Amino acid sequence: MTTHKKTLITAGFAAIGASACCIGPLLLLSLGVSGTWISSLTAMEPYSLYFIFITVCLLCWVFYKLYITQEKCNEENICADRKVLRNQRIIFWIVSCILLSMITFQYYAQYIID
Repeated sequence: MTTHKKTLITAGFAAIGASACCIGPLLLLSLGVSGTWISSLTAMEPYSLYFIFITVCLLCWVFYKLYITQEKCNEENICADRKVLRNQRIIFWIVSCILLSMITFQYYAQYIID
């Protein structure tokens, strides 16, 4: 697994942690799960800023590695293929949009729920 994939997966887990207080209860309620323990998911809210910071830092790191620095490759390595780099960039932008929508969910959730 390449470094870009590991970093994006870690950023995904950080975004899930950052949005657990908002998206988690909404998803569970939409699936029909109810109970007083759902309100305990809001206990993660004080740590939300830390998770958001980690997510944004990891996304910036992947952007830096994909666009700013040039990876040195031999001709026979897969990283020398331009299609691979293009696909990595496309996946980066898709994952970034998903993660950023999860992070900012608390700001537009009221318009979706109402």
